[in-house]
Amino acid sequence: MQRRLFLASFSALPIVGLAQPLSARSLAGGGPLLVFNAYLAAWNVHDSTSAAVHFDEDVVYYDASVGTPIKGRSAAKAGVVDNFLNAAPDAVWAVNGPAMVQQNKLSFEWTFSGTNTGNWADGTKATGKPFKFTGATFFFIADRKIKSQSDYYDALGFYKQLGLI
Repeated sequence: MQRRLFLASFSALPIVGLAQPLSARSLAGGGPLLVFNAYLAAWNVHDSTSAAVHFDEDVVYYDASVGTPIKGRSAAKAGVVDNFLNAAPDAVWAVNGPAMVQQNKLSFEWTFSGTNTGNWADGTKATGKPFKFTGATFFFIADRKIKSQSDYYDALGFYKQLGLI
């Protein structure tokens, strides 16, 4: 019975492929894929508080287009998650192909899209323009928390679509 409830609880989450099968130990301990699915689901329902719950208190969030890592859960929530979800309230973060999982590391390719109807945290005004760009993310996940996240994406294409360049 518990197994059915456990499996049923994941029916609403996006299905993501694996580089290797999950072990029973990985599932029972809240392995990286489970953390990732819950984190991505929170982004896609535009719930930054639920997304940030998956960050370790001392998370390091690196955005290659910015260059300086953001350190700490509250700073990552405000500087990244809130920033993007406020600027693009209709944002969709879609997984392209299977996520690759190896022990506590997970990586995946993605497409991020939406319409820039809100202002950015740095004071840049909303452009009202739609955008769609691709990238890749690398996670280190331990103890059911995201310890680090590194995002690499087509920032030039993104800024051009918004008319900022």
